[in-house]
Amino acid sequence: MNHDPFDKDRERELFARLEADLTSGDAPTGVPEQATGAPAATVAPVLANPDEDGPSVYVDGPALADPSLLDKVRAEKLRPVIPGWLRSRVEFTSAAKWLARHVAHTTGFHTVRVPLYAAVLAGRSPRGMARAARWVGRWVTDAEAQPLRLSAVHDEDARLYLDLLRRRDGRVVWRRWTLGVAAVLTLVAALVVWGLTPGLVHLAVAGALVAVFGVLGAPADKPLISRAVTRPTVQRLTSEVVEKALAVLGIAEIGRALGKGGRIVFTAPITRDGPGWRADVELPHGVTVTEVMDKRDKLASGLRRPLGCVWPEPMPGEHPGHMLLWVGDQDMNKAKQPTWPLMSSGTVDLFKPAAFATDQRGRWVSITLMYIAGVIGAIPRMGKTFLLRLLLLIAALDSRAELHTYDLKGTGDLDAVGDAVSVRHRAGEEEEDIEYAVADMRAVQQELRRRAKVIRALPDDLCPESKVTSALASNPTLGLHPIVIGVDECQKWFEHPKHGAELEEICTDLVKRGPATGIVLLLATQRPDAKSLPTGISANAVARWCMKVLDHTANDMVLGTSAHKNGIRATTFAWADKGICYFVGEGADARIVRSVGIDVPKARAIAARGRAARLRAGTLAGYAAGVDTVAETAPAYDLLADVLAVVPDSEAKAWSETVTARLAVLRPDVYGGWAPDQLAAALKPHGINTGQVWLTPEGGKGANRRGIVRADITSAVTQRDKERGK
Repeated sequence: MNHDPFDKDRERELFARLEADLTSGDAPTGVPEQATGAPAATVAPVLANPDEDGPSVYVDGPALADPSLLDKVRAEKLRPVIPGWLRSRVEFTSAAKWLARHVAHTTGFHTVRVPLYAAVLAGRSPRGMARAARWVGRWVTDAEAQPLRLSAVHDEDARLYLDLLRRRDGRVVWRRWTLGVAAVLTLVAALVVWGLTPGLVHLAVAGALVAVFGVLGAPADKPLISRAVTRPTVQRLTSEVVEKALAVLGIAEIGRALGKGGRIVFTAPITRDGPGWRADVELPHGVTVTEVMDKRDKLASGLRRPLGCVWPEPMPGEHPGHMLLWVGDQDMNKAKQPTWPLMSSGTVDLFKPAAFATDQRGRWVSITLMYIAGVIGAIPRMGKTFLLRLLLLIAALDSRAELHTYDLKGTGDLDAVGDAVSVRHRAGEEEEDIEYAVADMRAVQQELRRRAKVIRALPDDLCPESKVTSALASNPTLGLHPIVIGVDECQKWFEHPKHGAELEEICTDLVKRGPATGIVLLLATQRPDAKSLPTGISANAVARWCMKVLDHTANDMVLGTSAHKNGIRATTFAWADKGICYFVGEGADARIVRSVGIDVPKARAIAARGRAARLRAGTLAGYAAGVDTVAETAPAYDLLADVLAVVPDSEAKAWSETVTARLAVLRPDVYGGWAPDQLAAALKPHGINTGQVWLTPEGGKGANRRGIVRADITSAVTQRDKERGK
């Protein structure tokens, strides 16, 4: 609220007088007194006493310094000079294509109906001719002045009537001559045109006359041309509409703010933003955007829009009460998506972003598949497998990429990719399928270790960040090409009674160390809980996609701890929101996107392009090439057995640093460089947690450090052997 400047002056004067009176010890002047003569406590300013013996200091001083003009200017947010859709080549191209399609459709629509329009005009032309004749007749006879003459007769004003009559006679004579001359000239022109021009001109003139008289004869309630498009009846978003919608949410602070005649603050004008409206709303004090998101269905009802059109979200970089409200013209799950740029042509460099989804405004959202591990979570039938297959198709369009695809649902959803390009591929959860996957994952983990050594040996100028680059991946002598592993229904792996712990250990290792070495692991599950999606994996995944889930636990398992509390809630998606998810990754805050829907026939066509590229590059191998040679061998090492080998029976406990040092001596190729944290992560899938262990080394001083208890290792080995039937 803006204060009157005179009020400010009076306020400063009052504070100055109060300060002078308090300093002198007199009663404050200008302050109403109670019956006892004491100053009214309700009027006295709030004071702060830093020192009991010192003078009182006002909390709100009489002349608080406002920010300077320069400070205010610096704090201002500049609005773009050029609209965002003009600055974005993709959005500009999309708008230009839409305009071209709209013009072409409108032109074709009306061109097809030209014969109908001509027939309608011909049918209306007699009425038009009659209307034209009647208008000319009224003009010649000066019919428009007849009410004046009748009024003179009614008033028995003879002089006025005779004067009007004389004027009418002169006007009629002049108009008759004008009409006669025009008729003669028109007849002469018609005879000249008829005699000197070909028949097509005669038809054109006749058609023009018919069109003119047809337009004159048209009924007022029946337009000739129908609309080529139907405009949706979408209510324009205004501040009043937004305030009414917020008022019905039942949030007390909003109700109080609006009930006192206040208004909701809008920090920017409400504008069109893509296929919808954008409002930047400053909610009342104490109200957070999360509270509004919790009542999104009520907000949609208040705005009289479908639920899929209304998307409140926190404003990036602002306080929790600053809301960005976007209201679309169409439900997000019904709006037509633009054609995927890679649908019919194009290749991919996995080290660069590739479009895979659109946001609420229809803008493309990209993903860089390298340097990540990703998890996809959703309840069944929400598009989880479609999204995983789409990401694998993107990888298939990079001819360097080596794909390992596993469809544990067993319905063949990933066969389109696997049959065309995958080096390893299985569909099913039978025991032989699990054994096949275990052998493959062991080989991938060995490959990870090999790559780590190669990267460590490369000179700094070739590998300055100690990770695979696009140039290194293109060098076939190094063997650092991208490896992309996609697993649908991954809970089948981790819940397997025999190999679950080992697969969890390997996948955890790939999630943590794989991205830097060019290995990407993508896991999808319809049961995002701690057992189906181990925390060691979910907590370290860089990319996360969460479609509809039923509770906050599943939501946070996929999107990260406290995501639901912070307003990132996939629980708000409707059953009809197929393919719509929260996406976390690509260096941005969580955002709502709609993935591209690619069915099996389209997937096969896209994968065929990836296969052709591999044939040209000579990189087609493994399952897709008809050579599936995964060795069904035991693991290269047994961690539990190795720990028991380096921790003898005589040692009931051992520090983790001691165990890792001994393991490195036992198997330097496997355990070389292991740290206590890595040992803890490797033991966790076996149900073993490292904790504080008190030991007194020989000749040393006792200390408490992280370590293991040998009995825990032996119990885990016994349980594992029992499950394996040994």
